[in-house]
Amino acid sequence: MIGNAGAADADGERLEIVRTAERLREIGPAWEALWHDAGALVFQSHAWTAAWWNAVPDRPRRGLFIVLAWRHDTLVAVLPLATCRWYGVRVLEWAAKDYSDYCDALLRPGIGPAVVQRMWAHADVQGGFDAAYLGHVLPTAIVNTLTDGTRGRGVVLRPHFRQATSLRVVGPWSNSQAWFDSHSGNARRNYRRGLKTLSDNAKVEFRLMAPDEPLGPALQRCAELKRAWCARNGLVAPLFDAGSPMLEALVQVLADNKLLHVFVLERDGVIVAMTVNLMQHATMMAYVTTYDSSFERSSPGNILLFDYIRWSIDHGATTVDFLCGDEDYKYRFSNQQVTLNSFAGGRTLLGKAAILADKALHAVNAFRARSLNRPSKSAAKPDDRGALGAPVGEP
Repeated sequence: MIGNAGAADADGERLEIVRTAERLREIGPAWEALWHDAGALVFQSHAWTAAWWNAVPDRPRRGLFIVLAWRHDTLVAVLPLATCRWYGVRVLEWAAKDYSDYCDALLRPGIGPAVVQRMWAHADVQGGFDAAYLGHVLPTAIVNTLTDGTRGRGVVLRPHFRQATSLRVVGPWSNSQAWFDSHSGNARRNYRRGLKTLSDNAKVEFRLMAPDEPLGPALQRCAELKRAWCARNGLVAPLFDAGSPMLEALVQVLADNKLLHVFVLERDGVIVAMTVNLMQHATMMAYVTTYDSSFERSSPGNILLFDYIRWSIDHGATTVDFLCGDEDYKYRFSNQQVTLNSFAGGRTLLGKAAILADKALHAVNAFRARSLNRPSKSAAKPDDRGALGAPVGEP
């Protein structure tokens, strides 16, 4: 067996740490079977982690560190982790962290969370990292059990100041028209006014891309629009770098699992706004949203949001989840807010010093912001994904 595997205990439990791409491929069928049985989000699937690892642009400073728990020959739990070097500090974090909105362990139904605690302790014993940072943790996530204050279970994780916000549109609704009518008269007029302006001397169409429609041109257009938006806002987002295979690889995972929903707003056949979404468990999730700024006067992103939310309601969605990020436009639509937690802990003296330095820097920036009577970047949007993931604050 490739990787760090311990001997089985009396119950047949065996812990393993996957560190090679070869072993990652080998465990694919077992991991996917567990993912299906657990009914977990796509971010916890083997396909998502493998796609990330195959496309990650800075692999020399990263390493796989996926902790597995087996009961005899059955995979019962996965902690999808990886290491990354930050200024000489080896940080243990979620695999695909920069591209995953909700991160968590994967646990087979009927198996208690104590196994995840044993996996965490095993990771500490195996070593190879200075500090641990686990972000984008939902209040209902399994890994919250690692932070109950119990000692002797590996690196002690404590709440970290970085948090993320998830904004959602939550039903039930009688129908999409009832949802639309629930908005203010001004909001509905802005929608109609924008649509009329955009349609001036042109044909405007909102549609869901067909499953057999080539994705390449649409994703290329998406990346171009996102790069332009990032340039205007002084951000960097590797997901949309020219020539990067990451966006296409992750979208293909959604398509292969029949979760993908790409909505486009076209003007004379040219995409002026689009959103790459996934739908799981009656929830429509907006992964990447973008629009053409040359039509900003018409607010095509706003039009698209109204249209795809209505489509989602008509097709059985009980929730529309904007995923991570607290951009202003999301507040105009959402009626529920969820805070995602993050946790950090030091394993070595270097790791503990790095965490203290990070906290000190945050405190200094917050003090400076208060002195200038304006919010700091971290205070205004304390989302650790930031420019590393998919900024969606456009419409």
